[in-house]
Amino acid sequence: MSGNIPNSVIGAVASVIASHYYSHSKLETLFMESGAPGYAPEGNCERKCGEWLKRCNDDPDVDALEVLGRIIQNYMDQELPSSFFDESPSRVEEGQERIKAALAQNQLSYRLNGYITQAGSTPISKTLEDYLKSGNFSSIEKEFERAVEHIQTDPHASVTAACSIIEAALKFYIERFNLVAPNKLNVMPLWAVVQPHLSLNADDTLAADQHKVLKGISSIIDGVGAFRSHIGSAHGRGSSPPSIVVAEARLVVNVAHTMVVFIMEVLHAKKA
Repeated sequence: MSGNIPNSVIGAVASVIASHYYSHSKLETLFMESGAPGYAPEGNCERKCGEWLKRCNDDPDVDALEVLGRIIQNYMDQELPSSFFDESPSRVEEGQERIKAALAQNQLSYRLNGYITQAGSTPISKTLEDYLKSGNFSSIEKEFERAVEHIQTDPHASVTAACSIIEAALKFYIERFNLVAPNKLNVMPLWAVVQPHLSLNADDTLAADQHKVLKGISSIIDGVGAFRSHIGSAHGRGSSPPSIVVAEARLVVNVAHTMVVFIMEVLHAKKA
C-alpha cells in the first residue's frame, strides 16, 4: 500500500531505531539500502532518522510506508537481540511494542517481512506469522507476499497466489507425513490426499459435524481452484479476461489464509 508515515510513527521509529543502531554510518547504510531518498540529513541519530522519514513523505516518487517497512524489518522480525547491539530481550521487545502501538494508533499494523498495512486489511494473522517463523515455510511465505502485494493493483494475480498458497501448504503436509503425492499436483488432488489424514473428533456427534465442515472445505477448495483457472494469471488471461473486483480477490485470499492456518495447526498438533 502507499501513503504517508504519520508523525507519531516517525517519532516512535526514529527514537527506537536510533537507540538500537546508535551509529551514523549504520543508520545511513540502512536508510539508503531501504530506498530513502537523498543524502543523510544533519543532526544526531534520532534527528537524522526523523528527518529522513519526513523526506520520504515529501517525495512523490517514494512509497514512504514501503521504505518504512524495510527500515524496521530486521528490528521488528528479530526474536532475540543480536549480541552485536548488546540489548536485553526486554528492551528490544519494548521497542517493538512501541512501534506497533504507534502504528495501531494510526490504523496501521506491521507484518512479517517488512509489510506495513491498514489494520485488518491483510490476511496474514499473527497465528500464521508464528508458524512461518517457526520453520522453513518459505514457499508458503512467498505466495502470501504475492497475494497481499497484488490484491489492490492486480486482483487476478492475487487469486493465482491464493490457490498456490493452499497448494504449497498441502504439499508441505504431504511431505511432512510421507504421504503418497498425487500424480497431478493441483489443489484438489492434493486435498484428496490430505483430507483422509486429518483426524476427526473422538465424539461421534462432533465427528459427524466435522465431516460436514470438511466436505464444505472441499467445495471451497474446488471453487478456489476453478477461480484460479478461469480468471487467475497462471493459465493466461487472454485478450478479455473476466473482470474481478478487489473484494472478490480478498475473499479468495482470506479463504486461503484460513485453510493454511487450519492445515498448519493440524500439522503442529500431530507433531506434538
